[in-house]
Amino acid sequence: MPSRAATSRRVRRNPHRLQSLEELTSGPELRLPLRARILGLDPGSRVTGFAVLDCNANQISYVTSGGIRTQGSSFPERLRQVFTGVAAIVTEHQPDEIAIERVFMHRNADSALKLGQARGVALSATFHLSGSVFEYAAREVKQAVVGTGAAEKAQVQLMVKRLLKLNGELGADAADALAIALCHAHSRRLQGLLSASGARR
Repeated sequence: MPSRAATSRRVRRNPHRLQSLEELTSGPELRLPLRARILGLDPGSRVTGFAVLDCNANQISYVTSGGIRTQGSSFPERLRQVFTGVAAIVTEHQPDEIAIERVFMHRNADSALKLGQARGVALSATFHLSGSVFEYAAREVKQAVVGTGAAEKAQVQLMVKRLLKLNGELGADAADALAIALCHAHSRRLQGLLSASGARR
């Protein structure tokens, strides 16, 4: 897991790719109107990735990330562990907004059902907060972070580490959760710009 020493670091610029994320972190005239703490979730019945980022104007700061690994052969018990784990993260970090990947069609019906249940349980663990929930398609997340909706997991993992300047090992589930959180940070940034533009008209 990346060191918590990275909490105050800014998102890294990349002059060759990810123009949208470069714009997200540059230019004094481009500012987020509000601060927000984002919780990104990548639910799974075996491992649920989580990530917490702080947005403050044109800065994004890494707070923490990791994976909730469930144990046992009982599916309901694994779901309980997902709920308990997400609830503990929410209690500790008090996010303002939740970002999660939108449900997609899976080739295996049983896997899709289990994923859907894990997703529902993870979201339920955040409902005692007043924060809003935002959903993004997998292609949207990859496009925002890597620059192409067809990116492989390894590419997402690499770019997340570069953008947040993280050192050390980063698990695939944590990387996916960070990518979802970054995608939402980018989306709310653009919404802020559009609102500011409309107000000036």
